[in-house]
Amino acid sequence: MKIVCSRSNLLQGVNIVSKAVPSRTTMAILECILIDASTNEIKLTANDMELGIETKIEGEILERGVIALDAKIFSEIVRKLPDNEVTIETDTSFKTLIICEKAKFNIIGKSGEDFSYLPYIERNQPVLLSQFALKEIIRQTIFSIADSDNNKLMTGELFEIKENQLKVASLDGHRISIRKIELKENYQDIKVVVPGKTLQEVSKILPGDANKFVNIFFTDNHIVFEFDSTTVVSRLIEGEYFKIEQMLSSDYETKIKINKRELLDCIDRATLLVKEGDKKPIIIHVTEETMELKINSFIGSMNEDIDIQKEGKDILIGFNPKFFIDALRVIDEEEVILYMVNPKAPCFIKDDEEKFIYLILPVNFNAATN
Repeated sequence: MKIVCSRSNLLQGVNIVSKAVPSRTTMAILECILIDASTNEIKLTANDMELGIETKIEGEILERGVIALDAKIFSEIVRKLPDNEVTIETDTSFKTLIICEKAKFNIIGKSGEDFSYLPYIERNQPVLLSQFALKEIIRQTIFSIADSDNNKLMTGELFEIKENQLKVASLDGHRISIRKIELKENYQDIKVVVPGKTLQEVSKILPGDANKFVNIFFTDNHIVFEFDSTTVVSRLIEGEYFKIEQMLSSDYETKIKINKRELLDCIDRATLLVKEGDKKPIIIHVTEETMELKINSFIGSMNEDIDIQKEGKDILIGFNPKFFIDALRVIDEEEVILYMVNPKAPCFIKDDEEKFIYLILPVNFNAATN
């Protein structure tokens, strides 16, 4: 194999597929990036058997062939090459020569035949979404997936399509994030759970252009994202997702309209007094036209008042400040509306059309104030 391409094209391709190289594996071939120049295109591929990414790069194929190169070494070499034309040449014993200006690297590759190519997925009707919309939906929900594998379903996000509406939801046992978006046409009903890792990596490599689209294909076991010259294939998480609708309520005793930036900045300031790992809640006391926020920690205490518009009862309630900050940071509206029932019931942050809903469970503030 012998190919010539620009270092910038090669680096972009390597950065994209590197997201699917496993950090730990017993199969050495999976630690590689595959360069496939066996047809008229140069394709780079990485695959950890759960997530696979393939991207095409522009360049010239002087001699067709396939080679698998250690992803860590290859990507480091490409990053540190001069910004010029790169030639990659291999021989029958998989010795690989990488040349750029006066820099020459000789590394040993592996046979491309041993590489696990992306599974063939039958692509039926694609769901069409702008790159910007998909990137935003992920950003606005991904923070509330669970970190641990204790419940696999909580490490993924629900993608549910009914007619022309896509609903994406995540939860970790303490909070729920939901985003709804209108699609340009009607589709068959779909309900799958997509791994959070997949969505995080898709979000990182997705340019986010509002005028360009992502084709999303669903099967029983896989989801496929196609955009620009890149294809991402991921296994789905098996199992029935949680019945989120049963956890949502339109009942409230207290409704608060508040400036989002003021609330976010205030909670952010309060967390200065909380060390990482401390579980000190922020205590919210709502009276007629004022919300008082208080925090007590081993470092000190802080309280601040914010003007609000209130309907309903006064309330004293405590929350994990991080959960509030995570939700408020991804809401674009200038003002937000909070709905509360009592100190033991969840708080809802949502807009009138319910295009976004954030549910946050309260914490026991009595224990926190002692």
